Amino acid sequence: MDATIIEPQHPRMLPALTDLNRAFWTGGATGRLLIARCAACRRWVHPPVATCPGCGGAVVAEPVSGRGTVFTWTLNMQQFHPDIPPPNLIAIVELAEQSDLRIPTNIVGCDPDRLRCGLPVRVLFEHHGEIYYPVFEPEGA
Repeated sequence: MDATIIEPQHPRMLPALTDLNRAFWTGGATGRLLIARCAACRRWVHPPVATCPGCGGAVVAEPVSGRGTVFTWTLNMQQFHPDIPPPNLIAIVELAEQSDLRIPTNIVGCDPDRLRCGLPVRVLFEHHGEIYYPVFEPEGA
């Protein structure tokens, strides 16, 4: 799946890029969400690590579909950082590829009253220089 790249609506605290996380944070440049996957047992692993926590095998970044469901969410109304205004829909999205493959993210393009656990979502990427920050919107939005 090639995902849509969007311009950020607000400033965002960005991660420092490392050899372990670079594929995850920059894969959006090609419209793909890249997640670490064990080359031996084929288990998806997030956040990115050097070796599989299950079997110890080497992990490589591979594209996923970019589709999933909202596992849980909250509407943040507190301004914890002066550059990041509320409200923020913060969620954990479970990706379609594996039942326990979950990533923390933000939900965009969705009225908070519409958000629910189990809501189907798809990935978009906010472009912040070298970083393509994965956010999700409801399917069909």
